[in-house]
Amino acid sequence: MSPEPATAPAPAPAEPLLIKRYASRRLYNTETSDYITLDEIARVIREGREVRIVDLRSGDDLTRQYLLQIIAEHESRGENVLPVDLLTDLVRSYTAQAQSVVPQFLEASFEMLRNGQSQMLEQLSALQHPMASMPGFSEMQRHQQMFLRAMMGGWTGSSGPAPDDSDDADPAASAPRKPAAEPADPA
Repeated sequence: MSPEPATAPAPAPAEPLLIKRYASRRLYNTETSDYITLDEIARVIREGREVRIVDLRSGDDLTRQYLLQIIAEHESRGENVLPVDLLTDLVRSYTAQAQSVVPQFLEASFEMLRNGQSQMLEQLSALQHPMASMPGFSEMQRHQQMFLRAMMGGWTGSSGPAPDDSDDADPAASAPRKPAAEPADPA
């Protein structure tokens, strides 16, 4: 399945998407009555939906195992989000003492990141810059917002790039513009 452009997450249903793993290790989407791949599961999660993956025979919850596998596959493809130092520290944290603190710390850290990301985008949108009267400033600001949304699109809880809500019906308006010609030197 080809990757789809990131869109705003749909309102998450109350129940997570239930995926069953068969003895053949194939994953079955119980809502669509079809098999589902890890890439498709990752897309569902990026769209804002929670998932729950269970073993059909035993009923064991395998969600954590498959989420880690999705992360490992993205990292192995060069989509590096987790620095090696962080991964090393995570391995070191697998002790009885650290297990009580590390999950809560990571959860709180990501919550702060999500909140900070939302606040930053809101502040950027509301920014009244002294250069606002400069020709092209609003276009530059719009490009910066699109860049920030795209850059943070992979973070948990992020909606990814927002659709362009400009009213430009003219395709030439979105084309790159040439810089204005420099005035001739009077010398």
